[in-house]
Amino acid sequence: MFRLWVKLIEDNHLIKDTVICDSTMDTRTHKVMNAIEKACYELDLSKPIWLDTTVKDFQRHSKCRFTRDAFIEQIPFDYMEIQVIEDEY
Repeated sequence: MFRLWVKLIEDNHLIKDTVICDSTMDTRTHKVMNAIEKACYELDLSKPIWLDTTVKDFQRHSKCRFTRDAFIEQIPFDYMEIQVIEDEY
């Protein structure tokens, strides 16, 4: 089971979060992209843009932050953080 935790943070406080589960046989990359899309739909957000630093952080730590620069529209929080909390192959 693959699980991705998506958190919205403002002033160092968690304001909203959701956990997206995926038990398909997709690749890890597809699971991450699908989970982000589902989480953004659930949280009523546009999908963020993957910047080079975001990709590197996620590859190293299975965790990254999407700041205001990664969103096309205005966001009512400081950043969105994603973290893989369960990843079994």
